[in-house]
Amino acid sequence: MMDGWIRSLVEAIHSSPTQAVIYLSGGASQALGWLMCVPGASNTVLEVLVPYSRTSMAQLLGKIPAQFASQQTAEDMALAAYNRALKLSRPGLPVLGVGFTGSLATTHPKHGDHRFYLSTRTCDRLWTSDVTLLKGLRTREEEDKVSSHFLLKAIADACKVSATIKSELHESEMPNECEKQFDEDQELQQIIDGKLCMKIYHFSCGTQASHSERKIILSGSFNPLHDGHLRLLEIASSICGDGLPCFEISAVNADKPPLSVAEIKTRVQQFKKAGKTIIISNQPYFYKKAELFPGSAFVIGADTAARLIDPKYYGGDYGKMVEILLECKRTGCKFLVGGRKVDGVFKVLEDFDIPEELKDMFISIPAERFRVDLSSTEIRKSRGM
Repeated sequence: MMDGWIRSLVEAIHSSPTQAVIYLSGGASQALGWLMCVPGASNTVLEVLVPYSRTSMAQLLGKIPAQFASQQTAEDMALAAYNRALKLSRPGLPVLGVGFTGSLATTHPKHGDHRFYLSTRTCDRLWTSDVTLLKGLRTREEEDKVSSHFLLKAIADACKVSATIKSELHESEMPNECEKQFDEDQELQQIIDGKLCMKIYHFSCGTQASHSERKIILSGSFNPLHDGHLRLLEIASSICGDGLPCFEISAVNADKPPLSVAEIKTRVQQFKKAGKTIIISNQPYFYKKAELFPGSAFVIGADTAARLIDPKYYGGDYGKMVEILLECKRTGCKFLVGGRKVDGVFKVLEDFDIPEELKDMFISIPAERFRVDLSSTEIRKSRGM
């Protein structure tokens, strides 16, 4: 039987808008049961992973931790979970990454301490706690229960749900806690540095964000944003159907220095004024964007489509080009192609020879529905920029 206070706390967590990815290893397993057996779990839990083996943990973090049960590993797990939550969550909702790693009682006596580390990551906060338990005071199941209480409270705190747990700790087992706060500039710098995969500014009006998981994305530098961009995404969205229209800027460029925090914030202001959702990511290539936004529809110009299917951009390897685009296709991504001048000539999707196995990935935006020859480059030139 679940304690009444636990059920009430889980119900409050599920009633909050926060969506979470949870990575845990070595304990706190009972907390997963509590979260999953109370109705409403799908409101909160996006994904749970238990990387118990050394290989699993190394694959999750992309490295072998110096210590598997440590503060650094818990923080790395929380960051990985937060990035995963950004990819899986619905735009406009707060997300949470949770990392837990422990070394609790087992079938043989341990030489080291019985301890656990817990970390939570949100957009503006990294919180970490560690507890060293008295040896021999509890069974493995009892230690797991204590750590589960702490995990549940940490999730509640991150969801801004008031929580008071019934502490079963001895007076000598008090947790050590530390916290780091991040402002917008620091968050954007973490994207530039490759630590965070994206930040979503949800400036769009209406309730679409709470119902749509699919995104319709127009990527670009938007220096500046102009009416052609707005019309193109609007028309593409009407063709595509269900999905949240988003603009996207990569802070990291393939052949230029990364944008500065100040440059990003200046460009973001354009979308705030227009009332449009803008995503800042760290992926300049479409095959990487497809991994970041699976199932999305990317709105591109004919000039971009020409580059996507040109083997020249794949080291001259036609097979590599097809293979990479097939990987994009397997993520469920599609490309909506608007007409654009290519080498001075206006072209549409039908002017290109798309490989047969890729044809159903590409959808034409008819020229009679959209044709704007204006470009951001021309606007900058006219302004003497």
